[in-house]
Amino acid sequence: MTDGPAHRNPEAGHRLPSGRQYRISCGRQTVLLTEVGGSLRDYLLDGHPLLDGYGPDEICTGARGQALIPWPNRIKGGSYDWEGQRQQLDLSEPEKSGAIHGLTRWSNWHVLERSADAAWFTHTLHACQGWPWILDCRLEYQLGPEGLTVRTTVVNRSASPCPFGTGAHPYLSTGFPRPGAINDALVQVPGRTFIPVDEQGIPTGHQPVDGTEYDLRELQQLDGRHIDVAYTGLVRDADGRARVKLLRPDRSGGVELWVDETYPYLEIFTGDTLPQPHRRRAGLGVEPMTCAPDAFNSREGLIILRPGQSHTGAWGITPI
Repeated sequence: MTDGPAHRNPEAGHRLPSGRQYRISCGRQTVLLTEVGGSLRDYLLDGHPLLDGYGPDEICTGARGQALIPWPNRIKGGSYDWEGQRQQLDLSEPEKSGAIHGLTRWSNWHVLERSADAAWFTHTLHACQGWPWILDCRLEYQLGPEGLTVRTTVVNRSASPCPFGTGAHPYLSTGFPRPGAINDALVQVPGRTFIPVDEQGIPTGHQPVDGTEYDLRELQQLDGRHIDVAYTGLVRDADGRARVKLLRPDRSGGVELWVDETYPYLEIFTGDTLPQPHRRRAGLGVEPMTCAPDAFNSREGLIILRPGQSHTGAWGITPI
């Protein structure tokens, strides 16, 4: 089923910035998805947002809700060496002279199958400048009583191995997104190590969170901390999942984002540098990542997909 103008007129989706709109639901929960990027546009509980998303008439900004394939985060200078060849990507973040968040987030994704509580998107990433491989990509969104599960599967259809990473970019909300809304929120991030970066957002090493403003292992008020770094050394529960929590100040509700063991990294972004003032600190960017920033160069966490090989990872969001 579709949402908004696209529901009344299927062709109207072509006239929306993010293409056709799709709605799935389960009980009190509603998830809104888009043709462009196969993206998670919004997630509602009893009509209240669990994400700082965007409307059907808006273009996606800040990568909110987008899947990041075939790399999350940044590649320094948009270039890397692979099997003796220097590859140069288009600079999708020219102000930092880098390539950011992969190659599929502005492409149209095809809905392969859908039901009342689930939708399956597919997209083939063909070769382009700086990326001489072909990937079959699949995004599965499933709503259930415990929340939303997002499963990403990618298959290398090329004749040679390729570097690979994936991620996602939702902004969690306490239910009332507005500028500065996360300042009073209670936050917990299960990372024992953070990865500081330079002015271009490229890692400069690893540091323990102990004694730093980045130590969010215990539930605490975020206050005015400016954070835009990746965490690793994730503390996991007995089920193998690591969990980030964002709660209202009175603990009356909130949201939790979990990642399975295929995601060893979590980028936390308080949104202070977003170009739209009304978006700054309105939601907390929590980005599951299978590899570190600039992994195509550092190789940290990098996955090598052999011809015909697939990779699947899962993350999800649970209302609290």
